[in-house]
Amino acid sequence: MIKISRIYRTVLPVEKNRISQVQEIFRQNFSAVADYADKIPELLNDSIKFGYTTILLVSESSAGEVKGFSLFMIFPNVRVAFLDFMAVRPELQGSGTGGVLYEATRDYLKMTNCQGLFYEVLPDDPAVVKDKDMLKENQRRLRFYENYGAYPIINTEYETPIGEWPAPYLVYDSLDRKEPLKRSLCRAVFRAILKYKYSDIVTPDYIEQVVESVIDNPVKFREPKYTKNTIAPPVNPRLSKVFTIVYSDKHAIHHVHDRGYFEKPVRVSTISKSLLATGLFETITPKPYPMTHTTAVHDKDFVNYLKAVCEKLSSKTPTYPYVFPIRRPDRKPKDMAVRAGYYCIDTFTPLDKNAYIAAREAINIALTAADTLLHGYPLAYALCRPPGHHAERRTFGGFCYFNNAAIAANYLSQYGKVATLDIDFHHGNGTQDIFYQRNDVLTISLHGHPNIAYPYFSGFADETGEGPGLGFNVNLPLNENAGEEVYLKAINKAVNKIKQFDPVFLVVSTGFDIMKGDPTGSFALTTESMRKIGILVSGINKPTLVVQEGGYNIRNLKTGSAAFFNAFAKGLLDINSKLIKGRSQVANL
Repeated sequence: MIKISRIYRTVLPVEKNRISQVQEIFRQNFSAVADYADKIPELLNDSIKFGYTTILLVSESSAGEVKGFSLFMIFPNVRVAFLDFMAVRPELQGSGTGGVLYEATRDYLKMTNCQGLFYEVLPDDPAVVKDKDMLKENQRRLRFYENYGAYPIINTEYETPIGEWPAPYLVYDSLDRKEPLKRSLCRAVFRAILKYKYSDIVTPDYIEQVVESVIDNPVKFREPKYTKNTIAPPVNPRLSKVFTIVYSDKHAIHHVHDRGYFEKPVRVSTISKSLLATGLFETITPKPYPMTHTTAVHDKDFVNYLKAVCEKLSSKTPTYPYVFPIRRPDRKPKDMAVRAGYYCIDTFTPLDKNAYIAAREAINIALTAADTLLHGYPLAYALCRPPGHHAERRTFGGFCYFNNAAIAANYLSQYGKVATLDIDFHHGNGTQDIFYQRNDVLTISLHGHPNIAYPYFSGFADETGEGPGLGFNVNLPLNENAGEEVYLKAINKAVNKIKQFDPVFLVVSTGFDIMKGDPTGSFALTTESMRKIGILVSGINKPTLVVQEGGYNIRNLKTGSAAFFNAFAKGLLDINSKLIKGRSQVANL
């Protein structure tokens, strides 16, 4: 199966492998400018330097073999794109792979509300092109593009030759927009292309001459020469969804019917239905992972206890901890159920036969989602149930058994620094405990002040880490009934600290219990607040794993999740443009 994916950066091994394959295909197809292939990683990693955003789409097999690529630039101030290079492996020419890539390029640009796509095609005029094979290839290309209603711009001096080679036509694809191409926009595009693509071989006077030659308003195009139909049928490019979502039905067996137990199965179905309707997510089925990833974070004795005690309990009658050995903690009660208090921090997190099974699957969900980041996705959502951020190295509580976010963060840390951002209403005491002495994982938590909010004993501002981890734990406790202004100020502070830390990955423990009306929280945040939070977090611009924690108001789960992830997607699309506009050389187009 072939799929189309966007390559965002060149940090991870899988990204470097894809780029290497793209460079190989580039050199095979464009030997005359083969050195340009060396520039591709820099184009992706440093948009500000070049003044435009470079987008790389690749067509690849399920085994990870790159079949072809599309490399185009977007000029942010005029919101148009220039397709610089598109190619497939030589043995695949004529296979339709190029058509799939072009269709995917159009789909991507339409998704980002781009005003049009420009590209150069060598002329199909026999009077200009004497080589018969080259002429035939040029004619084939222009015939292909005509199928999409894309035609060469006429009545300008863009085709003024530079040196011995014939000048290319500049072709315009409206991306199915009905608006005519205005002269002012066309001039801006001419100037941008000539400035960034040919500045080393043309003079400023030449650029102005060509720009000023655009007289027609609206701009005129060559009449169709090869086709009667103006729009080609879709070729099903299979452009990958922006994000991945990982969840499982196994959580449903963990259903505690006791009054006041808010952590119910309906939470997962509510969120998943809301998010799948956005069209942003590719659904991934969780796969099993060895328990070594869990025992790397949690005490092995604690892990073994949870497994053993749950196996012995009933699935119908949950057991709650009720004896807590503050004195003589070395003397563990012999009765397994009574021993629960030795490993638990509260009296309302029950154990039963299904708790361990569901918690074990939540770990698989978090690790599967983390793995999709390693395959190049910008965001993965681990829709975990039960949640995890209250589970410490050797204790459970707060509806949490294993710390899904911490296990995933530790897993990702083998590839570089990780920042964790906990935006649940309650302090992420478990994540803090696990990473408190580490400096390769930055932990930040925004939460209700522990004077008024669970878990009460942790989350104070003076808890900043120990040993090597000193300064790498940040708590931002907020007062009861905190509203949007206060919360956004705090999250801006968190975002800036994460940017200074400059991690390879970001792990966000998200809880929609920060929204107004949640039975366990007291903040006054709205759906619009969640949208603003999504924009701010996307601005960190790192591969992001979002792990579900709390949130127990069903309406808030539905509206808050959609608002957060829609805003995050918009933030990713806009971020490079925002960065570039501040220092862009295109600002005066």
